Amino acid sequence: MANRTNVLIAVLVLIIVVLAGIVVYSFVVKPAYSGYVAQKQLEGEQITVVKILSQLQENGFVQIPIGNQTLILVQYVPPEQQIQQAETPSQ
Repeated sequence: MANRTNVLIAVLVLIIVVLAGIVVYSFVVKPAYSGYVAQKQLEGEQITVVKILSQLQENGFVQIPIGNQTLILVQYVPPEQQIQQAETPSQ
């Protein structure tokens, strides 16, 4: 009878430990990891935008390969600015 009680207590302790692990994972580890991943994704996005803008300023265009195609981005000058630049005399 004492052996059976010891086994039952061991099983209940094991269940409590597993449930506590699930709770800790759900409320501590998972949100911390998700926050870290979101932060790194935001940093990667910012780095990418800065690199695209710097290449655009240096070269006037940016080539972005997408699969077997290439997307070319160029700087857009609105028509109003083109007219103002044409009217401004060059020195």
